[in-house]
Amino acid sequence: MVSDVSVFGRGQRSRGERTVHWHEMWRHELLDALTRQPVVIIPSGSVEQHGPHCPMDVDISHTQALAVETALAIDDFPVIVAPPLWIGLTHYNMGEVGTITLGVETYIAYVSDVCRSIRANGFERIVLLNGHGGNRAINQVISTKLAEEDIWVLAITYWEMSWDILNDAETDPGFIGHGGEWETSMQLYLRPDLIDRSKMVADPERHGLSAEVQKFASFPERRKEWEHGVHGDPTTASAEKGERLFKHSKAQLIDVCRQLHELPVRGYREFGSHCF
Repeated sequence: MVSDVSVFGRGQRSRGERTVHWHEMWRHELLDALTRQPVVIIPSGSVEQHGPHCPMDVDISHTQALAVETALAIDDFPVIVAPPLWIGLTHYNMGEVGTITLGVETYIAYVSDVCRSIRANGFERIVLLNGHGGNRAINQVISTKLAEEDIWVLAITYWEMSWDILNDAETDPGFIGHGGEWETSMQLYLRPDLIDRSKMVADPERHGLSAEVQKFASFPERRKEWEHGVHGDPTTASAEKGERLFKHSKAQLIDVCRQLHELPVRGYREFGSHCF
């Protein structure tokens, strides 16, 4: 059973369990963690429409659950889950009710300052775990920007750890979609009570660049032009598919955290002062 899906977590300490939440920890626990090469995972996502059958917090719920389950699975060194960055870059969805977004510059400043704060506390191994398509490119930009300050952030989008799973699909092979087969499957696995099966609908694909051209060129995300705001086919979703995607992504993330824990922290100007 997955222990945490809600945005800020239900809280382990209240159930007598070991907490992995930054915002639940006591001062002495964070100080102790600093002595053991900890890894901090920052869940990143969005609040936006995902068709008529899904809740608004699909993207952040996936990374929150993955981060917490990964942290709980590792007990030989600290893995801490930072408060989630629930608001993302989803201006292209503002034509659909329920969407909340930041502007590009605000998002960069917001995420950068969160990472700077974590590093200023002494935590040097940071994973920015993303679950929203609109955050993919900009999180990589933020990672590059912060590296110049010797703040090392590993930006990962969870489904990019699991292409083999995504490729094994009935209707949506090789892409996460938007309220389609895979995101709906994850929701059916994590919290099926929030899915309204009676309202599932598959919108026809919009016309665009050819598949061949899209291998090397694409537009930025823009407003979802499908009638019901769905990209993909949720009618083929299942809890079993969601479980496969979740558990494979979790295994990959555990491996990432273990490798990051063992690696020395690098310096941007390690091989010379060429930057300034």
